[in-house]
Amino acid sequence: MTGSAAAAILSPAAGREEARDGRAGVKELVLDNCRSYEGKIEGLTDEFEELEFLSTINVGLTSVANLPKLNKLKKLELSDNRISGGLEVLAEKCPNLTHLNLSGNKIKDLGTIEPLKKLENLKSLDLFNCEVTNLNDYRENVFKLLPQLTYLDGYDRDDKEAPDSDAEGYVEGLDDEEEDEDVLSLVKDRDDKEAPDSDAEGYVEGLDDEEEDEDGYNDGEVDDEEDEEEPEEERGQKRKREPEDEGDEDD
Repeated sequence: MTGSAAAAILSPAAGREEARDGRAGVKELVLDNCRSYEGKIEGLTDEFEELEFLSTINVGLTSVANLPKLNKLKKLELSDNRISGGLEVLAEKCPNLTHLNLSGNKIKDLGTIEPLKKLENLKSLDLFNCEVTNLNDYRENVFKLLPQLTYLDGYDRDDKEAPDSDAEGYVEGLDDEEEDEDVLSLVKDRDDKEAPDSDAEGYVEGLDDEEEDEDGYNDGEVDDEEDEEEPEEERGQKRKREPEDEGDEDD
């Protein structure tokens, strides 16, 4: 068998192995609005070994029985499906869940959610728009049934709202942007301020020096002219004196 033929045979297996490695490193997976078939979502397998967040909103699920085993999964979004029971499998397949959203499903009574007791790490449960929320003393009874819960439908036992980590992160991001803008404004203001222009000052100083030189030059010219004029006057005086001197000699 030639090397190229062997490569052709091995390449599909190598591709599958590469795909498996790619899935193994994924921590967040959003499959909202995909279509499930017989309770299964194509491509969702236990190969997502590191998966911590899974969102399957509005995919047509009627059961969670066919979910793969995801030991590290912490947050599971199952809202807007048609799930009416069978939640006991979650403790087996997703034993480390801390957040579970079942809003908009067909959960009608407390008995349906009772199996969630086995999820010892479950801190937050959402049941918005489920019929079970219409029961008398709904919140009080759910907290009694699931004592490990901290938040039900976004609020704790004392009706204090749960912190929204995503919103907080978004606000922090805005704060960082505002700080960056402030820094940019400071830099801009600093740059806009007129700094001493050494070249301009040098140019002005140069003009002053030239003017001084011109003044000195002019003064020199005037002095020279005066010096030149003085000899002429002296010559004139000499001329005037010469005839007088001649007259004196004749006498």
